[in-house]
Amino acid sequence: MPETPGKEQPRRRQARGERRIAQLLEAAATVFCATGYTAASTNAIAREAGVSPGTLYQFFPNKEALAIELGDRLMHEMRETYGEALAPVDPATPLHEAVSAAVDRFIAFNTEHPVFFALMHGPDIPGRIAEEHDALHAALIARIEELLASVLPDTPGTEVTRTAQVCLGIYKAGLELVLIHEGAERAAYIQEIKHVLIRYLEPLVGDRLGEIQLTGGDRQG
Repeated sequence: MPETPGKEQPRRRQARGERRIAQLLEAAATVFCATGYTAASTNAIAREAGVSPGTLYQFFPNKEALAIELGDRLMHEMRETYGEALAPVDPATPLHEAVSAAVDRFIAFNTEHPVFFALMHGPDIPGRIAEEHDALHAALIARIEELLASVLPDTPGTEVTRTAQVCLGIYKAGLELVLIHEGAERAAYIQEIKHVLIRYLEPLVGDRLGEIQLTGGDRQG
């Protein structure tokens, strides 16, 4: 049965509204990355989006609302990313392969969405985003703990938690260096993150994830 004009109009308006929201969020991401959250303004975001401030205010009352909506969407996507990145690992998988695969997934997300780092690690992010990021961090640590506990069954829980915290800390410390470089230099920093994590975990995990063979060739690739 064909759609009536009365039903089509609201759907078209809704679709236009969704496209406009996506346009504004993309512009906000660009501005937040360039200036930081505090220095950003709704005027700058509207200018980046190619719309008037009045148009922006039809959808978002202020830059905090933009940041919260952007943060919510990014954290939802990030949860999906770490779910895939930290899926159960086949015990036959060499440690360097397991670490490399997880790091690559996280790096891909952060390089595709650099505003995630700008928003989540800035000193001035809105309180709601900070709270949700803390919850995301706790969930991520818990997932790393689960993976570590599966290969370190006799290790006390406090030590597993400490190891998980150090692993995530190593990644975050290296991520900032990755994001400020491009091309071959970025790839080199990514490789260094992997090597630091592998060298840290190797004495703890041993051969539980398979034979670990780090050669000069592996270091280059």
